[in-house]
Amino acid sequence: MMLEKIIIMLTHNDKTVPDAIEIFDENKDLPIQYWGFKDVGMEPAKMKILCDKMHEAGKTAFLEVVSYSEEECMRGAKLAVDCGFDYLLGTLYYDSVAAYIKEHGLKYCPFAGKVSQSPSILEGTVEEMLAQEAKFAENGVYGTDLLGYRYVDGDPNVLAAEYIKNAKRPVCLAGSIGSEERMKLVKEMNPWTFTMGSALFTKNFVKDGSFRDNLKYVVDFLKTL
Repeated sequence: MMLEKIIIMLTHNDKTVPDAIEIFDENKDLPIQYWGFKDVGMEPAKMKILCDKMHEAGKTAFLEVVSYSEEECMRGAKLAVDCGFDYLLGTLYYDSVAAYIKEHGLKYCPFAGKVSQSPSILEGTVEEMLAQEAKFAENGVYGTDLLGYRYVDGDPNVLAAEYIKNAKRPVCLAGSIGSEERMKLVKEMNPWTFTMGSALFTKNFVKDGSFRDNLKYVVDFLKTL
């Protein structure tokens, strides 16, 4: 069921929104299990409060880190551990980060492919990405974070479908899913999870509505898929 796959990200323009705690409180009654946000835009003390609130509401918490250097990725991993997240999404893969996350009992889903720039772009071939993913799996990594719709070397839908179909471990399809058409395509690809954030803040579904109006629209639409 598609509703069980969505991760609602309290982020816009690649940053956690300043009022993420209030937005979560206003929407935690909706039937969505997975919630997350990014490691930028909010001070760590507030991130911990929000992560705790997610757990108190019985939700699963994801931290997404869009960083590329080993030092920055390790900083994100430490933040995920300190705040008590269940999953770390993103970061380029480093053995040191994987070992640290494993030691602290979180699940790690680093980026697949060659990810760079801000906003992020994804480069590489599906063969290269699957070879990389197989190595991650051997190293005990839980899954991968695929920025499918940021792919610049070919058709994003073809790449994402092929990668998801052949990956050895769970795949989170992240970024730029903000229309009914894309949600239908994601259903066909059948990833483990997919993220949605900015589309709710830019009111892609209910133009004059609130964040909650847009999220309720998405919940109702996913129930039909």
